[in-house]
Amino acid sequence: MTSLRDILAFNLKENRKKCGFSQAKLAEKANITTQYIAMIEVSRKFPTPEMLDRLANALGINAHELFIVKPSPEDAMERLHNTLVRNIEQTVSAAVDKALANKRLLQN
Repeated sequence: MTSLRDILAFNLKENRKKCGFSQAKLAEKANITTQYIAMIEVSRKFPTPEMLDRLANALGINAHELFIVKPSPEDAMERLHNTLVRNIEQTVSAAVDKALANKRLLQN
């Protein structure tokens, strides 16, 4: 399980890069130090709610977007696999139940 700090670190860096900002540029826009940005991006520091707002504003996003976990392709494949297995199990179970019911009818 990924920690909240790691999620924030990843999303801060990704959003910063999307904006084309260096750490220094983001620090300037958020009125904090470059070192503090670097520490957040390596999961060494966790900002206060006020600092999160300043970072989000500087990036042009809502603060909650810094904590969104996007599913990986592997997660999607696992969900698809699980759905397929469930569907196959249900189909086989229904077929077995039907076959047993038909067998009982033939025996009577």
